[in-house]
Amino acid sequence: MGWFSRMLGRARKTKDIEPWRVGAASSENGDNFVTNQVTVADHRDLSVARGASAVGLSATWACVQLIAGTIASLPLMVYRTDASGLRSVAKDHPLYFVLHDSPNYDQTAVDFWEVMAASIELQGNAYAQMSPRSGGGINALLPLPADKMRVRRRSDGVLIYEWTEDSKRTELTGEQVLHIRGPFGTALSGASTLSVCRSVFDGALSAEAAADAMFRNGVNPSGILSTPESVTLTKEQREEMEALLIRKFRGAVRAGHPMLLDRGLTWKQLALNPEDAQMLDSRKFSGEEICRIFGVPPAMVGFGDKSSNWGTGKEVDVLGFQKFTLRKRLKRIEQALTKQLIPLAERRSQGLTIEFNLEGLLRGDSAGRAEFYSKMAQGGFMTINEIRALENLPPVSGGDTPRMQSQNVPITEAGNGQ
Repeated sequence: MGWFSRMLGRARKTKDIEPWRVGAASSENGDNFVTNQVTVADHRDLSVARGASAVGLSATWACVQLIAGTIASLPLMVYRTDASGLRSVAKDHPLYFVLHDSPNYDQTAVDFWEVMAASIELQGNAYAQMSPRSGGGINALLPLPADKMRVRRRSDGVLIYEWTEDSKRTELTGEQVLHIRGPFGTALSGASTLSVCRSVFDGALSAEAAADAMFRNGVNPSGILSTPESVTLTKEQREEMEALLIRKFRGAVRAGHPMLLDRGLTWKQLALNPEDAQMLDSRKFSGEEICRIFGVPPAMVGFGDKSSNWGTGKEVDVLGFQKFTLRKRLKRIEQALTKQLIPLAERRSQGLTIEFNLEGLLRGDSAGRAEFYSKMAQGGFMTINEIRALENLPPVSGGDTPRMQSQNVPITEAGNGQ
């Protein structure tokens, strides 16, 4: 079982307890499936074990955690636009609960979208079975094993998704599977980061393995006791001296104790260069290369110089991360969901769309929220009650009227109450 399986566990059969369970249809063999490993079926050259090792690299884990965790933390909304162009949140739509609150029996929305986003980053694909409602529409989204998935196009043009798990073969059509493709993909599959950039991950893994072997099996003495050339120690003398050194001088609490030497013995201190021993530069470069692959500023995951870590100048990194890393990923997911989950007729007649609410990024930044609200209120773009609603505060009398400051008036009108 891979790290995805250990994180998710195995999905249970659908039960009629919450709204998305009512009328749920099970798969052909009665089982629900969850993501298992981290490799892509269309890129078998990268083995499961190798892929799991690449995810174990600190830079890979940190980048995927940052991207997937940030995407999962954003509220996923269903919007409805009326004939006049006014857009509102469609909380009454059945998809709203599935996407915003609980996609399936086992997972919250954060759990589900974090795994889906991580799967896209590493494997280039994310799959989920669409469990239909008895009256039509989607009742639940159940993650599918991306590492075992085979996608092919039938002669009539229909996409077929098939996989084998626990000796059971399952086959679903494209109408039953939500398929979010990664970058540079086709209708059948997206591009796997682990496979396309395999040489980078292999180099990073080799550096980690070399450093591990150095400290696991290498000899790292602090100094050498030597005798004159004319003196040869017997086996018993060597064993006695080694035991004495270990008993009296090994350990941090005994560091600095004076050493008494006789019989011509001399002590030579050894200085092991930590940069050479741990290959710090090589490992640092590998980490920064992995950050470059995922489009994450190195300082945001603990790489780079100390001067570039959290603090001065970090706002630029965060803004660039939102604009150039998150935006395209969010757009890819939004368009895939809108296209595959909402029928074309509904999109046209009701103006339904699915989008992430980027204001969720301001939730942990009280100063940023205050500045945003102030500008929106002063410009007349939002009312006081609209702002209070976003902060979970009750409305106030007169708070539904848009207001704006009166500035930049002619000097002759200053003080006239206009």
